[in-house]
Amino acid sequence: MRQAVLAIDQGTTNSKAALITADGTILATASSPVALFTPRPGWVEQDAEDIWQSTLTAIATCRSTAAGGTGGGVEVAGIALSTQRESVVGWDRSGYPVGAVLGWQDVRTSSWCAQLPATVDELVRRRTGLRVDPMFSAPKMRWLLDRSDASVGTVDSWLIHRLTGCREHLTDAGNAARTLLYDLTSLDWSAELLAAFGVPRAALPEVRRSDAGFGSTKDVPGLPDGIPIVAVLADSHAAMYGQGCTRTGMVKATYGTGSSVMTPVAEFVPGGCTLAWLTDRPVYALEGNIVSSGAALAWTADLLGLPDVGALMRLAAAVPAADGVVLVPAFAGLGAPHWDREARAALTGMSSSTTRAHIARAAVDAVAHQICDITDTIPGGLSTLRADGGATASDLLMQTQADLLGRTVEAADVPEISALGTAELAWQTLGTPTDWASNRTFRTFQPTTNRTHHRTEWTTAITAVRTSRP
Repeated sequence: MRQAVLAIDQGTTNSKAALITADGTILATASSPVALFTPRPGWVEQDAEDIWQSTLTAIATCRSTAAGGTGGGVEVAGIALSTQRESVVGWDRSGYPVGAVLGWQDVRTSSWCAQLPATVDELVRRRTGLRVDPMFSAPKMRWLLDRSDASVGTVDSWLIHRLTGCREHLTDAGNAARTLLYDLTSLDWSAELLAAFGVPRAALPEVRRSDAGFGSTKDVPGLPDGIPIVAVLADSHAAMYGQGCTRTGMVKATYGTGSSVMTPVAEFVPGGCTLAWLTDRPVYALEGNIVSSGAALAWTADLLGLPDVGALMRLAAAVPAADGVVLVPAFAGLGAPHWDREARAALTGMSSSTTRAHIARAAVDAVAHQICDITDTIPGGLSTLRADGGATASDLLMQTQADLLGRTVEAADVPEISALGTAELAWQTLGTPTDWASNRTFRTFQPTTNRTHHRTEWTTAITAVRTSRP
């Protein structure tokens, strides 16, 4: 019987499962959708039970697929978990959700964040490497705790809680680093930050190393009791691990609902820094977060009456350029490097000759421009960008990215890169040496056009929608 790690990758719109052997072979995969709700402008919610049930569905389908293959039975050696990051779940003492999951895109706490003293923002930057923003977990935790006496945690904590039969309240250090409450110098919850945000330590999970073990399965439909949860990584961090971006100067970009651009650094740098993972030592990374990338493509497809993003890409490819049309997808404000959550979306540069194809092309350009805005701030720049995520299936987007960057883009050869990253860490934790990234192939895109004019158009449009200035 073959052994495999069951890698669970719980993202914003889907829960995925993959069975991955010690040499990196993916035996089977499955995906189950998760609904998003927007009950008010700026509010983005999910249902915690929906997340759990979609995870169970993905696991069951994946295991069934593997059993039906030619490899015979598969024994699950351990579970590896990667999850969406800053979203917050609250649950009561009986282990059931209290209210909605507040999604990482949710900005209902914007006004509350804006009223915090400047000293709090300075403390946040110094202790966590981040900045006060409604995207991060602490303001969402405060909002939930104002309405209930609950345990709170990020999505990894919720899934660990349910996978272990509601016995454990745990998180990994990388997910904790996204809350604004975790001190990256002491590697513990910060008493000062807990006081500043009004979050009691007793409501929070215990923080463990990313490879420290997180309990074992109990009463999980479709899984035997006693399977160890071996490794936990935040999804963007898992993608960096899976891409093999473990050295300073290597840069990865994940193209999901939003986007994360990360590059490892040798030591903690206040401002723009995060903890990627904690094993025998902490690995820090500079990161920029984009609020709307894949979401911008989906919105534009819907606006144009297209059935899906694939149809949008085909329409965009019908024209060589956007012909001056620029889409700024600030539907929930702008993330890095602008950090203006009051900015609003705009579609500019249209004329009587503008077609639906030009608007589609502008949406593709918008995703690539936002990546460039972040990479332009990386000290020393970059030589190559390693890309992953669903949107990287589009050659048009990847070529556009290479052209606007003026640099080589290497797109991952598999879509399950976050699952691969956390599974690789799990196998290493189980005592099996791995070096999967060195054997991976990439689709490579070289720049073919000058980017200067297009970047100038974009910068002008960004300046026009901003409500604040640097």
